[in-house]
Amino acid sequence: MLELAGIIILGIFAQWIAWKFKIPAILPLILIGLAVGPLSTFYSEDGNQWIQPIWNTEKGFFPGESLFYFVSLAIGIILFEGGLTLKMGEIKKVGGVIGKLISLGSIVTFFGAGVAAHYFFGLDWQISFLFSGLIIVTGPTVITPILRNIPLRKDISAVLKWEGILIDPIGALVAVLVFGFISVNIPVELVETGAGAIDAAGAVDHEGGLGGSYTKHALLEFGKIIVIGFAFGLAGGFAMYHAVKRKVIPHYLLNVASLSLVLLIFVLSDLFAHESGLLAVVVMGMYLGNSDLPNLKELLYFKESLSVLLISILFILLSANISVEDLMLIYNWKTAILFAVVIFVIRPIGVFLSTTNSGLSVNEKLFISWVGPRGIVAAGIASLFGTKLVELGVPGAEYITPLVFGLVLITVLLNATTARLVASLLGVFLKKSEGIMIVGGSRVSRLIAVYLQKNNRHVVLVDSNRSNIEKAKELGIDAINANIYNDDLSDNIELSDVGYLLAMTGSDEINRQAINRFGNRFGENGTFRLITSVELKEKAKVDKGEVFCKTHDYIRFVEVAQEFPSIQEIEVHNPEMFDKILGIINENKDAIPLFFKNPNGEVHLIDDLKDTIVENDSMIAYLGKPLDFEDVVIAKMDEVPAIES
Repeated sequence: MLELAGIIILGIFAQWIAWKFKIPAILPLILIGLAVGPLSTFYSEDGNQWIQPIWNTEKGFFPGESLFYFVSLAIGIILFEGGLTLKMGEIKKVGGVIGKLISLGSIVTFFGAGVAAHYFFGLDWQISFLFSGLIIVTGPTVITPILRNIPLRKDISAVLKWEGILIDPIGALVAVLVFGFISVNIPVELVETGAGAIDAAGAVDHEGGLGGSYTKHALLEFGKIIVIGFAFGLAGGFAMYHAVKRKVIPHYLLNVASLSLVLLIFVLSDLFAHESGLLAVVVMGMYLGNSDLPNLKELLYFKESLSVLLISILFILLSANISVEDLMLIYNWKTAILFAVVIFVIRPIGVFLSTTNSGLSVNEKLFISWVGPRGIVAAGIASLFGTKLVELGVPGAEYITPLVFGLVLITVLLNATTARLVASLLGVFLKKSEGIMIVGGSRVSRLIAVYLQKNNRHVVLVDSNRSNIEKAKELGIDAINANIYNDDLSDNIELSDVGYLLAMTGSDEINRQAINRFGNRFGENGTFRLITSVELKEKAKVDKGEVFCKTHDYIRFVEVAQEFPSIQEIEVHNPEMFDKILGIINENKDAIPLFFKNPNGEVHLIDDLKDTIVENDSMIAYLGKPLDFEDVVIAKMDEVPAIES
């Protein structure tokens, strides 16, 4: 009991350390696992490990193969949670890059790392390619914390996030197929003693001999895994969606029922095709994550909390399951050369081949090449297959687990400590946080969001009203259903380029709460709110740069937008003309001045102009009815399409 409680406590402590120092949690988790596992033999009184998950494969926390069953189920839950976060709208521009990274990039890693392991480390070809299959995957649990702390362009973040999640089941599939190939080449005497019972990929042919037509079998197995994984994933997502929509499941059982269904889909898919469960739960997560499921947010929070707990337990257990002898096996210069080739040669080759004609700059490709940490899937499957092959007496199998764990530790340590520096040296930081967050999804907010997007500004609209969010998404606006009192948006990597915050709800309390809570994170270039009716009536002094508009409160905005739901643009050529037109707009009760746009297309709030020079071809944008500026020389007038309520 003490050991089990200790694992959970240490795991959450490691998560806190990761949050405090802004590093991936996997790093302190592995270090703690090694400290209470193999390294504890150096300072424990009796020379035994403080925590040993498996003792002689028979006793301990997880006797026999039960540890690996727990690992498999936990990884399934973690990948389902990852699938929930994958939104199709994120990859409009980089979908091709992601597809190539998980296909062509995987092929480059598989063959490149296999050759390197054979020639630089001296492993035989079978074990070399098992190693390379295991390290195809990158770790979403490692990449996400790195991306949270580095302001990158949205496309780069999307590429790394999607690759990390989608490539996990692919790496697992490749590892299973290689393991199957090794199984069919096990010496007959080992099979006769019972070793053939492993048969992970169903590849051992007990009747026709060992070897047979493995290539044909592997291709059939590959197709079977893909078809069954997608079929069960889609079926599970469809069933969960309609069960929630039709309220078949009571609200208080929603989270545990979804967990049960995820485990059911994982196990059933795995029974029909070994290792297809990982693909099934990712597909199921993506199906639900891209649906209009009303309870998706709380489902995601529950799975996120569960994933944190599972990751904390898993990495400590898997790290503690390594022995000192395992670590000493890779304590040599050959390991350093192998890791260097994988990190500095093979990963960049795969990335550059996959991003040809992608529109990404060379520096952006270099940064993606640098961020390739391995994670929980690689470590978990390596422990499983490594242990099984060692039991069979396969030559070189004892290197699999320590090599993969070593690469996980090195890549995580390298990326966690240098990613920000490398991003800075390569110049892939966002130079300007020009994105705009609008809190409040009313018709007025949607009008303004559409106008800003038309002028090449990234806009994210936040509202707790699901109807407003759906209307915004129909207009092509990035929208997040969130409650600014309860939800934390600070770790959302899709908001990394946001530098302006506009609080435009009908509640002054909510507007001020949004600014107080998120102003430092998302308002580095400015935070603005709507003026209150009291401030407007009493003509209270409001600092410049504090309010969105000094002359109209929320009620007046709504009234004007209801009567004239469009934004007009009027061209100005000099300061005098600017003042005259602005005066005409201000004098009209059915018009509200909003933005000033310079000839370069840069948009500024009218009430927040800072040393702006009015030049020829500048614009004033206002909400309301088209006005008659006949007394003023007008070169051009353009109307932004109206928005339905």
